[in-house]
Amino acid sequence: MPHRTAPVSATNVVDVLVPVALDHPYSYRVPGHLRLEPGDLVSVPLGPRAVTGVIWADQVEVRAGLHNRMRDVAEKLDFPPLKLELRKFVDWVAAYTLAPRGMVLRMALRMGEHLGPARETVGVRLAGPVPQRMTPGRSRVMELLAGGLTRGKNELAQAAGVSVSVVDGLVDHGTLETLSIAPEPVARRPDPDFMRPDLTAAQQDAAAALGADAAKGGFSVTLLDGVTGSGKTQVYFEAVAALLRRRGQALVLVPEIALTAQFLDRFTQRFGVRPAEWHSSLTARRRARTWSAVAGGEISVIVGARSALFLPYCDLGLIVVDEEHDPAYKQEEGVRYHARDMAVVRGREADVPVVLVTATPAVETEVNARRGRYRRLRLPERFGGQHLPAIEAIDLRTEGPPRGRFIAPRLAEAVKTALEQNKQALLFLNRRGYAPLTLCRSCGFRLGCPNCDAWLVEHRFRRRLVCHHCGFSMPVPPQCPQCGASDSLVAVGPGVERLEQEASELFPGSRILVLSSDLVESVERLREELDEVSHGRFDVIIGTQLIAKGHHFPMLNLVGVVDADLGLANGDPRAAERTFQLLHQVVGRAGREEGLGVGYLQTHQPEHPVIRALIAGDRDAFYEREIELREKTQYPPFGRLASLVISANERATAESYARRLATAAPRSQETRILGPAEAPLAVVRGRHRFRLLVRSPRAFDLSAYLREWLASAAKPRGNVKLEVDVDPQSFL
Repeated sequence: MPHRTAPVSATNVVDVLVPVALDHPYSYRVPGHLRLEPGDLVSVPLGPRAVTGVIWADQVEVRAGLHNRMRDVAEKLDFPPLKLELRKFVDWVAAYTLAPRGMVLRMALRMGEHLGPARETVGVRLAGPVPQRMTPGRSRVMELLAGGLTRGKNELAQAAGVSVSVVDGLVDHGTLETLSIAPEPVARRPDPDFMRPDLTAAQQDAAAALGADAAKGGFSVTLLDGVTGSGKTQVYFEAVAALLRRRGQALVLVPEIALTAQFLDRFTQRFGVRPAEWHSSLTARRRARTWSAVAGGEISVIVGARSALFLPYCDLGLIVVDEEHDPAYKQEEGVRYHARDMAVVRGREADVPVVLVTATPAVETEVNARRGRYRRLRLPERFGGQHLPAIEAIDLRTEGPPRGRFIAPRLAEAVKTALEQNKQALLFLNRRGYAPLTLCRSCGFRLGCPNCDAWLVEHRFRRRLVCHHCGFSMPVPPQCPQCGASDSLVAVGPGVERLEQEASELFPGSRILVLSSDLVESVERLREELDEVSHGRFDVIIGTQLIAKGHHFPMLNLVGVVDADLGLANGDPRAAERTFQLLHQVVGRAGREEGLGVGYLQTHQPEHPVIRALIAGDRDAFYEREIELREKTQYPPFGRLASLVISANERATAESYARRLATAAPRSQETRILGPAEAPLAVVRGRHRFRLLVRSPRAFDLSAYLREWLASAAKPRGNVKLEVDVDPQSFL
């Protein structure tokens, strides 16, 4: 009988998950001086470098020979362990999205390489006798420290207008003493009773219901469904206040936190302090301090972009997803997840209430509310008794603008009237740049991107032609690249820059601001511009979709949508839903404080169901039709979808692998595989793209099916790349 080696004791070996593109943990030996538990953060060797990992499991059994070849855990890091609910959440997201677990963990350890205590500041204060030799500089230093104040050495020198050596001289003399000043906290604790709001009866009822959920805990999902301007933010703030009274942590997700200066101001007015923030614009040191403060329970409320969902909360008690319908919640690269859906999963794993907030629910959310899976709380009226804006269609087939213009006469007259009444007007066009297409009048040649299957967009402010998919740019050539004709290139169609030029001619003397993501110099400058709009320093605002992100402009009474058909002109199954949501939100900026707001939709399709529902103010009619259509076609939420995009440097290589992948699909009566076919955007960054689309019933485990399929299929080789997107939002 062969000799069997007894398994090594489980206390000697642990499985460590590291934040790299692998789905499985590595086994490491535990040195005798370390005591490790699942969730502990450790430093381990991985190849030639040391990385931060997490103990994912103990009780590992290995043979002695393998045990001897293992590497040791280098050290246990001095940070709170990742709780079981977060580790289960990482496992769930990885299994559902087919992303490697290590890549999901990376989102929870995004600041791992920067972790460390905040730097302490050297401070000084008065401690001894006044020096015999006084100078004006020394006098100013001592005056600034009167009353027992302590100030940082560098800050004090700057305030007194002296060099640091003057302060050091007073320290040497014994007049001042040094001491360490603890760093400012990342965020101070909000006061739930700082300024209680004056709520309407409907708001009070909704706030009481949400507050009760937050106070008692336990998993639930509530849709806070209120018209634009109904005070939804003030209502869910009361749920945050109820949680703060029992000492938990609240997470508020917003689509694009960099744009939400008004939101942060409202939070400060309600709770007396600003919340902690989490987004990509934070400095590395700030992100590290915030990560540590969340894990240590020092932060009570964090407002963040979608990645804040993966922070290691010490005592998570409430999740709020504001503007839950917003497409920005979908992560389109790396780990492809939808933050709204994953927020519900994290709420379930943490056993805490989740609140989804919107005026235009996603169809999936609307169906869940109608079927009782989510509770719905309604706010049917605007705060302060303001009316919802009236919406009119301008039929471009019969009353369109003159040739070469894009603002119809009726809209232009309405804007002039608003300006005469000292009101603001917003012209909305979801198209960046000056013109979406540049072509030659002589030969018809269209200037396209050399790397993508897309036209170059003229940005006249920057004097460049730009690809919005890969970033390629070039100056506008003086001659046509194809026929050589001079001065023959013309801009076709409008962008916001071209609209600004037309508005300057139509409304001379008006103060015009263009708000577009490609024109943003910095987050701070954008916040300043939005604040200037709120204070009435601009008359006409011309903007893309970033203007629809929940902003409150008190003086804005008119909104003109220059091309209401733009989002409807593609084969995206979510086109109607997205167009309805976007236009409803944009027009909802009007008339939120004074007077009657009005919206104009310039359209070639006034009979389209989306346009009709907007004009009639009949949101339910839109959802009834859209839900009926989705159910009939078995599109989400009544069915499941997954997209597999294959790309390669050569078209034939991408197509060949896509066809081989399709033939390897397991047979199933419950799935239908469409394709492979060229993706609508067939070339991006020089890579050719083919797509497979998988459809299944709602109850089918599509993730498991895809995992089985990919395990049996040939792996991509060379420059071939496969990207899997479960529940795709984009179909380009």
